[in-house]
Amino acid sequence: MKENITFRLALARGFLNEAQQDFSLGQWRATVSHAQLTVENALKAVIGVFLPVPKTHDPARILLELIARQQIPPRWQKDVQQVAEMGEPPGPQLHVQTDYGDEFGGRLPGRCLARRKPERP
Repeated sequence: MKENITFRLALARGFLNEAQQDFSLGQWRATVSHAQLTVENALKAVIGVFLPVPKTHDPARILLELIARQQIPPRWQKDVQQVAEMGEPPGPQLHVQTDYGDEFGGRLPGRCLARRKPERP
């Protein structure tokens, strides 16, 4: 299990580096996509402390379920809750939009993002 945590943290760091590079180049869609993958893999590292990491693009939901089922030790519940809540906004919908676009609306991935410049990751 420790290897999976180390792996997920390495992925998160790598995606963060890519997000920062994309940001410096003005590649907004790629910046958002890589930032979302950073958050996703960091949350999966936390999940890996408690159980094998499932395949999901919504790790915040899994962490919140673990808390609801009281599978997180009480001394860590508040911290895990905060981390999960910080990871909720991106979620799976952003992943789909930045990678595949809006198929129903006919918008390409880069058109799914707001027109404002993103904040630095």
